[in-house]
Amino acid sequence: MLVCNMAAYVLLLVAFLSVFSGVLSFPVGQENRDTSTACGYQSCHATKPGMLNVHLVPHTHDDVGWLKTVDQYFYGDRNDIQHAGVQYILDSVVDQLLKNPDRRFIYVETGFFYRWWKQQSSSMQQTVKQLVNEGRLEFVNGGWCMSDEATTHYSAVIDQMTIGLRFLNETFGVCGRPRVAWHIDPFGHAREHASMFAQMGYDGFFFGRLDYQDRNRRMKAKEQELLWRASDSLTPPMADLFTGILPNGYNPPEGFCWDQLCTDEPIRDDPDLEDYNVDDVVQRFLQAAKSQASVYKTNHIIMTMGSDFQYENANLWYKNLDKLIRYVNGRQANGSNVNVLYSTPSCYLQELHRANLTWSLKTDDFFPYADNAHNFWTGYFTSRPALKRYERISNSNLQSCNQLEVLGGPVSRKGQFGRGDSETLRRAMAVAQHHDAVSGTEKQHVANDYAKRLAKGWQHCQVLVSNSLASLTGSLAERIYCDNLNISVCPLTESSKKFSVSVYNLLGRTVNWPVRLPVNGTAYSITDAQGKAVDCQVLPVSEATQEVRRNQGFARNELVFQVQAPPLGFSTYTISLLKDRPSSSLPRPAAPSVIQNKFLQVTFDPQTGLLTGLSNLETKQTIKLTQNFYWYNASDGNNYESRQTSGAYIFRPNSSTPVMVASKAKVESFQNSVVQEVRQWFAPWVSQVVRLYADSRAVELEWTVGPVPVNDRQGKEVITRLDTSIKTSEFFYTDSNGREVLQRKKDFRPTWQLKQTEPIAGNYYPINSRAFIKDDVNQLTVVTDRSQGGGSINNGSLEIMLHRRLLYDDYRGVGEALDESSEIYPHGLMVRGRLLLSLEPPASAADIHRPLAQEDVSQPLLSFTDGSLSPSSRLEFSGLQASLPPAVHLLTLSQWDEDSVLLRLEHQFQSWESKVNSQPVTVNLQKLFSSLDVLGFSELNLSANQWKDQMSRFDWTPEKGTGHSNLVWARLGVCWHDIEAPFRWLFLLVLCHFVLKGFINKVELR
Repeated sequence: MLVCNMAAYVLLLVAFLSVFSGVLSFPVGQENRDTSTACGYQSCHATKPGMLNVHLVPHTHDDVGWLKTVDQYFYGDRNDIQHAGVQYILDSVVDQLLKNPDRRFIYVETGFFYRWWKQQSSSMQQTVKQLVNEGRLEFVNGGWCMSDEATTHYSAVIDQMTIGLRFLNETFGVCGRPRVAWHIDPFGHAREHASMFAQMGYDGFFFGRLDYQDRNRRMKAKEQELLWRASDSLTPPMADLFTGILPNGYNPPEGFCWDQLCTDEPIRDDPDLEDYNVDDVVQRFLQAAKSQASVYKTNHIIMTMGSDFQYENANLWYKNLDKLIRYVNGRQANGSNVNVLYSTPSCYLQELHRANLTWSLKTDDFFPYADNAHNFWTGYFTSRPALKRYERISNSNLQSCNQLEVLGGPVSRKGQFGRGDSETLRRAMAVAQHHDAVSGTEKQHVANDYAKRLAKGWQHCQVLVSNSLASLTGSLAERIYCDNLNISVCPLTESSKKFSVSVYNLLGRTVNWPVRLPVNGTAYSITDAQGKAVDCQVLPVSEATQEVRRNQGFARNELVFQVQAPPLGFSTYTISLLKDRPSSSLPRPAAPSVIQNKFLQVTFDPQTGLLTGLSNLETKQTIKLTQNFYWYNASDGNNYESRQTSGAYIFRPNSSTPVMVASKAKVESFQNSVVQEVRQWFAPWVSQVVRLYADSRAVELEWTVGPVPVNDRQGKEVITRLDTSIKTSEFFYTDSNGREVLQRKKDFRPTWQLKQTEPIAGNYYPINSRAFIKDDVNQLTVVTDRSQGGGSINNGSLEIMLHRRLLYDDYRGVGEALDESSEIYPHGLMVRGRLLLSLEPPASAADIHRPLAQEDVSQPLLSFTDGSLSPSSRLEFSGLQASLPPAVHLLTLSQWDEDSVLLRLEHQFQSWESKVNSQPVTVNLQKLFSSLDVLGFSELNLSANQWKDQMSRFDWTPEKGTGHSNLVWARLGVCWHDIEAPFRWLFLLVLCHFVLKGFINKVELR
């Protein structure tokens, strides 16, 4: 307990405020707007009580890449693929808004708007600002893109929302801040996204896609608008979000599309014309409005008047909408009770809030999504697995780049190695979060473009990282980055007789990490930053690795050793070739019966070479565990039940029984003091290495799949399946965007009675970073290195889809089969990845899998220098004074402006996960950094576009007795989120379970 004299407290508080006052003007930005203008809720048109108010929302949905690249969409290039040009849409909309002050328009994708804005004259910019200040042009959602919800990691989503919302704040001030989240096109909806949106300050959330069975039930019950309780750890209403399901996806009602891309008849209102149709249009509209109102709860309904890349000729839309409003409202004089108005999602939301009703409560998520009985959108959870992995690596690289920009100071951006920046990679990563990017649902040339953008961004960051490390180490030696270590390619290590590797750890705690470097020698010596010898071993490069790397590298061996790096810092290891001598690691041409370290024991069947069991030696747990590879035969549409094929979006196997790749594996094994590994060959296109490092609490399964053979004209969906003795009772668990974990059950949905029509695809869920199965005694957790799809089809079983090669399009618009190849892999894509397995008691399993998953997402960054280091070089550095507590994760550290940084800290344990680590934790921000003085700080919302103490949201009331939860709220206990308030002036921060906090910190380098 902290006790102090009240007078002293006040004096210190005043002193603190006087130091900090005025330091930070952001995030609100241009706060002093003209008070004579009204935006947001103040700009809404009046509605009429007692009438059915129809809110017409003019909008366009602009994919940041899909059938065309982001550049092609913006400029209107390649219209032979799809007619779409975003710059012309914005030109036309602004022109039309100026012609009638009643008109409204919403825009979503800030990445596109930013490009357009930069090209406008100052007078046009002032005109647009006036439209925004008057609420006639309104931004919704506001992220750089409309992110996917199944395959994105929460850290990348927060980043892309932050850069989009920051631009809107700095350009338009408070009138540019969106009040509503808007995800009209993503293919299913994650609970963690709703939680993030709530913590970003949104009042509500609207989406378009919903499982057809769920929608039918909700229409009957009038529950298409609801309260989503998006966390079982955060105290309500922190993660509560009002959620509305749009009536027509995001399209207009049938017969009322007046875009140049549409064929619906315009309103012909000259009574002298033979084909005068006003009465017919009005009557059809009134019928559509009343039909829609019958399945919603209030006397307000919303109609989305627009669709993909519409409003390139906005005059067509607005001219007909003006007429529609005039003629429908004209019927009121004759007793009609329908009132039509231009509106926005926020204005519609305001009317729902004013209704002061109670709303059904939802606590699970909206996965999986099906649009018909045999059309489950669960294939994209795995589609384009190489791109998914590259996006995940790029996120890790971006966080390293952000941190080193702060720790290295201004010289990191302009230094010894030239000009570097983090912004290029930050924007490339933001684009990659789009729901047709990392999802894998784009055309091949667009996927290539996303990867090129990430590669270009990383090149810019490499310069920044090199400058920063040069400053921190005092060494001006050139740094080399080897991006293909996973396939044993690094020209420097393959040829050099002496080199050093710097291991930068971007986590807030000390990390131990296995390093494998391609070499051509057979014996090496390694010393750490203190000059101590490091145990190392040399193993031959596997045949599988030689096959996957092709002619990109020529190393015969791999040098394997463990490194340790301090929190938010680096450690340097010096490596020297010794005189060649025979390798001490010789292969054994058979599977061992056991490999083990001090924590784990893994058993094999010597006859088949396959896994048979896993034991935790500390806790004395043992389970039966078998693992193999299988493939589902992808539907070609020749099926009496449905013509639906498997494709980039849809997973539809022809059979519920997968085909086993092989019942036996050809095996060789290696055992030494650093690592024990069993190399398994199942087929020419499937291999695996089972690894157990000396100090690891997890077993590594490194899989290599491809090229998937299709000479038999059968598309294949390749899985690995873990079968165990764990008694799961049909339950299993998956993460939501890498954060909270949700319970799943086979053939079950918490909020409606499921009629299962696809027993495999209908039981697949997104796995972003981990999944597990458990009973009362054992929990087997699988940590993944990218987003993948998976499920538990049989009790005690967990399967994960690794690769997909398909021969048909699935008729969802992309127009291509998911059949990837390249110059390096002309016969089909080869993919390599890894799974980490841990076995723990359920009560303590999170103490292992939480940090394990963070290490995999935020993996150390390796950089190499050739030859001997200067004696004056600094070999080790930590940006923190001490490791953060195990429960605390440093999510964000990035430069905000010249003398301030953005810092996000999170408590990474759910309320029920750990007896030890789910407890509140205190962090002293002033004593956090070793090389930065924190002069002041102020808390922000999650997206860094509002001060936390100024953030207010609509309150919503749930119906009593509604909703579903895996936990009883009473047993969660109470974590008082504002107990820290009196201690803020001491720079003390209290983090309760699963709370994520962001701050702007005024800092200076020491």
